[in-house]
Amino acid sequence: MNKLTIAVGSTRKPKISAVRDAVDGMRALLPAATEIEIVGVGVESGVNHTPLSCEESMRGARRRAESLHKIAKDERKNWNYFVGLEGGLDSVLENGERRVFLESWAFVSDGTRGHFGRSGAVELPDALAEEVFMGGTDLSVAIDKFVGEAGIRDAQGAWGVLSANQITRQEAFRVALIAAFAPFFNEKTYRTATAATQAR
Repeated sequence: MNKLTIAVGSTRKPKISAVRDAVDGMRALLPAATEIEIVGVGVESGVNHTPLSCEESMRGARRRAESLHKIAKDERKNWNYFVGLEGGLDSVLENGERRVFLESWAFVSDGTRGHFGRSGAVELPDALAEEVFMGGTDLSVAIDKFVGEAGIRDAQGAWGVLSANQITRQEAFRVALIAAFAPFFNEKTYRTATAATQAR
């Protein structure tokens, strides 16, 4: 039986569950009877608690994965993939108006190469965007205050609150993960596209 071990740079339930959901959904792309183990390890992202740009979110996701790879080397862990997940904000100017969006990012590495994936984006209400993006309040703190509840981050997350629970934090990370895993699990397509480009 093949065994695939995926290390995730977090111990938070929505992130671990998102990895499980993403990999379970891609089982048809794996060798038959592959046993999957998911290991959660708390590592630092090296960025703000709420990243304020897509570049910062990407950097945080990559750093989590790179920290896992270092742990694997130092402790001789037989981990096949290293996963970093980061949720954050990004802003754009549209028609002269600043709009702030929540995004979820994933970075997946096999220790040699790595790829990013991103969820969709949901727009923040102006008052929430002002408090987090301009005021520097962590989104997990601001969203709890926004809805008058505690622990939103480990439940449906800001994604769930803003989308009326049509998209949870876990689901947003699942989509980002599938996109980040695509070059590995759909390698033939990526290899063919690369070969076609090089032949031009």
